[in-house]
Amino acid sequence: MKEHLDASDAKHPNKFHCVTFILGEDLFGIQINFIREIIEFEGITHVPMMPNFVRGIINLRGSVVPVIDLSVRFGRELTVLKPSTCVAILSLPGLEGYSEVGILLDAVCEVLEIPMEDIDPTPTFGARIRGDFIQGIATIEERFAILLNVQRALSVAELSAMAESVMQLHLAEDTEAA
Repeated sequence: MKEHLDASDAKHPNKFHCVTFILGEDLFGIQINFIREIIEFEGITHVPMMPNFVRGIINLRGSVVPVIDLSVRFGRELTVLKPSTCVAILSLPGLEGYSEVGILLDAVCEVLEIPMEDIDPTPTFGARIRGDFIQGIATIEERFAILLNVQRALSVAELSAMAESVMQLHLAEDTEAA
């Protein structure tokens, strides 16, 4: 078993229990403990002066949930909305408890239990996303799956700091223009 991974699943201590999904041309996996639910994409409300990876907000049974375009977060193109596009609602730990964040997915594939010994460490090159966003790499049906470290890729503190930075930039531009 690779020691760098945290299965965090008492029922399956030697397995990485995840949901796999497609983003662009790549296959990804997110540890199932972070996923609250997956819903159909039914539109989004855009919010001005947000970082480009924040596509907007949705109303989830009375709660406002920001939706992150994971593709943009990874430095890729904007996710093209298709009939298979959906939103995974994640519950992420932060400084003030748990926060709900939605992420756009091109399509959800399946729920898997990957034996820890079948997961390779984060590659030092070639993944096209930041190394600290990757928890490991698994091969699923002869295809590489990037297992995300969602606590780093979607760090609530980092995302909040980026949103604040963009807002300050817009305010500075407005001040200069006046």
